[in-house]
Amino acid sequence: MPEKVASHWNTEGEVDGYMPKFWGLFLMPIISAVLLFLFIIIPKIDPLKHNIEKFRKYFDGFIVLMMVFLFYLYILTILWNMEIRFVFTQFLVPIFSILFYYCGILIQNAKRNWFIGIRTPWTLSNEEVWNKTHKIGGKLFKIAAIITLIGVFFPKYAFFFCIIPVILASLFPIFYSYFEYQKLSKNIK
Repeated sequence: MPEKVASHWNTEGEVDGYMPKFWGLFLMPIISAVLLFLFIIIPKIDPLKHNIEKFRKYFDGFIVLMMVFLFYLYILTILWNMEIRFVFTQFLVPIFSILFYYCGILIQNAKRNWFIGIRTPWTLSNEEVWNKTHKIGGKLFKIAAIITLIGVFFPKYAFFFCIIPVILASLFPIFYSYFEYQKLSKNIK
């Protein structure tokens, strides 16, 4: 391994960031350990922890997938720094697609809580708004995953196939939750 290791790639798949070898070898495992700790703590400290238990198997699946995702990134980075060359973006797109698709599954199954899901003032205030928003949000993340996967065939634009669908899948449910809450509030009055 070189003393300065490649640690960041631009949208073209070219290295544009380096770090010292120590951090290149140990930063990702440290980040993974911290995230794992947080994922373990979240269900214990959430005021609505009983709801997390209702979709715990999906949350546990997400934890495993996230650890696999981070390990995969780590391995790709190590391989690159061992002079094994490949088109980085083409190796990232499929794993991002899998992650986004599983996020859709997790979102569709998430029950109201303070840490996991589409947490807006309107979803947290109303169970029906939560359920409707998460149903549509989950579908949007699954669609975003499929669009992301198309980026494999267009490596030059893979970044855009990855980021734009996820931004849209993330933003739409926020607005949807507001309008759904307003609609329900009018029906109550």
